[in-house]
Amino acid sequence: MISVLDGVGAAQKKAPEKVYSLRLDVAGTTPRIWRRLLVRESMWLYALHDSLQVLFDWFDYQTHVFNIDDQRLGNPVKDTDMIIEDDRDIALSDLDLENRGRLTYDYHFGTGWRLDIKIEKVVPLQKKLTYPQCLAGERAGPPEDCGGLEAFHDMLDCLKGPKTDLAREWRAWLGPDYDPTRCDPEKINQALSKLER
Repeated sequence: MISVLDGVGAAQKKAPEKVYSLRLDVAGTTPRIWRRLLVRESMWLYALHDSLQVLFDWFDYQTHVFNIDDQRLGNPVKDTDMIIEDDRDIALSDLDLENRGRLTYDYHFGTGWRLDIKIEKVVPLQKKLTYPQCLAGERAGPPEDCGGLEAFHDMLDCLKGPKTDLAREWRAWLGPDYDPTRCDPEKINQALSKLER
């Protein structure tokens, strides 16, 4: 008698899913603004974009692009100077990040922000953890529409200085709870847990 399984061999075991530990630095900031984030390799690139918005307290008002070698992935754009391919159908595992080691993320072209993203290490998936997970960070993210890097540094100087009209304007615009020295991973993780999976 011949079995249905004859000649099929043992079932292939699926490799365990990997988790990337990412170090994210806001380029050009002094003192340094950074986060450490754990993400599953199966995460969609657009979902990483959503997570970055939460990590730095931005509101997704502007365009974004991930730069990986010569690829540009993000809000789709096709013009004579730049082609940006859609990031909604690409998983992190599709990008060979383990071998590339790094990528950048640009947000709000022109006067916006660049994140340098380094893959620090690959770690095993922990079933009890919720992903993405912010492990650490320093300083509050730069306010989204503060005018870019130079204006951000000017804003920080104003906030440290005497009670000038400009300092009062910045404080009114930022709100009473803004503290440029504070990063709260617990609060960040609460917000990350509310993102669509």
